[in-house]
Amino acid sequence: MLERIHLMILREVERRGSLTAAADSLHLTQSALSHAIRKLEGQLGVEVWKREGRSLRPTQAGLYLLGLANRLLPQLEHAERLMAQYAEGQRGTLRIGMECAPCYAWLLKVVAPYLAAWPDVDVDVRQRFQFGGIKAIEGWEIDVLVTPDPLFKPGLRFVPVFDYEQVLVVAGSHPLAGRGHVEPCDLVDEILVTYPVDIDRLDIYNQFFLPAGCAPRQRKTIETTDILLQMVASGRAVAALPRWLVEEYGMRMPVVPVRLGPKGIPKQIFLGRREDDGAVDYLDAFIELAAGIGDNA
Repeated sequence: MLERIHLMILREVERRGSLTAAADSLHLTQSALSHAIRKLEGQLGVEVWKREGRSLRPTQAGLYLLGLANRLLPQLEHAERLMAQYAEGQRGTLRIGMECAPCYAWLLKVVAPYLAAWPDVDVDVRQRFQFGGIKAIEGWEIDVLVTPDPLFKPGLRFVPVFDYEQVLVVAGSHPLAGRGHVEPCDLVDEILVTYPVDIDRLDIYNQFFLPAGCAPRQRKTIETTDILLQMVASGRAVAALPRWLVEEYGMRMPVVPVRLGPKGIPKQIFLGRREDDGAVDYLDAFIELAAGIGDNA
């Protein structure tokens, strides 16, 4: 009979790369782990691993069970955490993943009233994922994903919470500061600072530079919004950010927004969730509150 420990063993062998490391991770002896695999293979009548030198390679049957382990174990672990929280008198923890670095300031506007309205629910915000936001929500690492780039697929639902415009950010003294809009080739001599994400996920490249066949002289990456905008304010670089965020920072530092192209770059922020979580009331309440605040962002 297939048991949870079998799935845990398969997952840890794949993660750790060896029986010894997997046994240490699961607090088992290597002989006990090997025995469990042999017993499982005997019960199922198929091999799940093949040894190649010092490494193990999953068979076709093993790959299927690995996929099952990666789907089921996170759900069981999440359920156990929830049950422990219920036992302690809590409703649970809402785990929010961020794929939109500048949206952190907006999220704070949502979290403060949410915590006041739901005192028995904790909030955990995660900005780094091993395999990206979509994998994180599918793997039950997070419950809600904040993203400007939804990936519509079975099992997930994305709700738009607010519209915004992506704009160029320049220092108030920059020659482009007074322009109604800029064209791509106006920036060929500029240094562009961005968050450290893949270039193919940057709207200023996909929707602005690449269609025109132009690019900035250099791209630098900075993780924090404050430092990124300090670079812009000092005249050492330009950036592309949401207009609402630039206007907020513009009240305390000399940065101004300039439209990207004559029509601008319109964007939306979405909240993604699993369809299986449709009955979680505190998750529904968070999305409803976020949409209301988003309308006024």
